[in-house]
Amino acid sequence: MPNPRRRQDDRANASTRQNSATQRVVYSEFGPNANTEAIARAVPDLPPAQQTLKVQISRKGRGGKTVTVISGFQHKPETLQALLKTLKNRCGTGGTLKDDTIEIQGDYADRLVTLLTEQGYKAKRSGG
Repeated sequence: MPNPRRRQDDRANASTRQNSATQRVVYSEFGPNANTEAIARAVPDLPPAQQTLKVQISRKGRGGKTVTVISGFQHKPETLQALLKTLKNRCGTGGTLKDDTIEIQGDYADRLVTLLTEQGYKAKRSGG
């Protein structure tokens, strides 16, 4: 007759083996307890007057849809998200934040240049 206690021990050992196999670190440059905040890239949060923005219209890779792209920001993601929300509300359209650039749906380049200059940014229209 099999020993029930031995089954429990085998199950405990099996789960321990699975945990150690899944937690095994093959390579870590900064150690197992690395401080991710210290490693993260520092994002300068410059005031609007010190930033020169480029506003351009693009249709590439969007199925022929026109999008106004604003690039050149040096802000934290939270600040960019708040700015995106105000620009979307003022233009009455949708938009998104991708890789430190703001994309607003539609051809709103002239309106966005005036909105950004009202907020203190140095904005230039680029391209056609």
